[in-house]
Amino acid sequence: MALLDIQNLSVTFPTAAGPFKAVDGIDIRVEQGEILAIVGESGSGKSVSMLAVMGLLPPAAKITADRMLFDGQDMQALPARARRKIIGKDISMIFQDPLSSLNPSFTVGFQLCEVLRLHLRLSRKAAADRAVELLQAVGIPDPAARMSSYPHQMSGGQCQRVMIAMAIACRPRLLIADEPTTALDVTIQKQILDLLGNLQRETGMGLIMITHDMGVVAETADRVVVQYKGRKVEEQGVLELFSTPRAPYTRALLAALPENATGLRLPTVSALMEGDAK
Repeated sequence: MALLDIQNLSVTFPTAAGPFKAVDGIDIRVEQGEILAIVGESGSGKSVSMLAVMGLLPPAAKITADRMLFDGQDMQALPARARRKIIGKDISMIFQDPLSSLNPSFTVGFQLCEVLRLHLRLSRKAAADRAVELLQAVGIPDPAARMSSYPHQMSGGQCQRVMIAMAIACRPRLLIADEPTTALDVTIQKQILDLLGNLQRETGMGLIMITHDMGVVAETADRVVVQYKGRKVEEQGVLELFSTPRAPYTRALLAALPENATGLRLPTVSALMEGDAK
């Protein structure tokens, strides 16, 4: 049985020009311990489809699906209270922009402890101790002191690490990472991806990586779903996708990679190593 099993998911928003279908008949299946990448350009419906699963879309959004199961439970049939017990605990999400997702009026320690006390019913002291452990686990230096920091007092990479700490605080079985390396420099991007990969291997959780960066896909994913204009146009294993892409849109995405640019010759790894040796 799949950890997450979604069939024919559609999301429609009302507009002045009439209904707009942002997601049109998407099927998504994630196994326990699997890393699934959902790729596509901005506006392809990647984030909207996952926000629909999380129940975080505005009330005006119309969400329909033939099936939306998490660990065998019908998410559509669950009462709101029962669904809230799953969202944030068993299913968690790292949002795209940490500075807009973290509350600027509260310290990062308070926000971490709030998650722990709400879902795990920990005491204040136990929640504070666990929050320090989480900050240390995601690589925040001097985690005890950082508990009293506000988001604006931390760098973008540190805020992203705090978001990851909040997302994994309750040891979720499924983690959704929405563009987790956006607006970060390449060194921090590498650290964040390594951190997510290590956490996924250590806990055995399912991981959905939402991205438009094919380099991230190649480095992290087991399987890839390609979306275009709200629809799934292709689904393959990561090696098969890069070697034999089927959909024209997928081929266009791969052709847009810098190393595939016409007339551009990149040095090989061996050439670079020879240069360093000289």
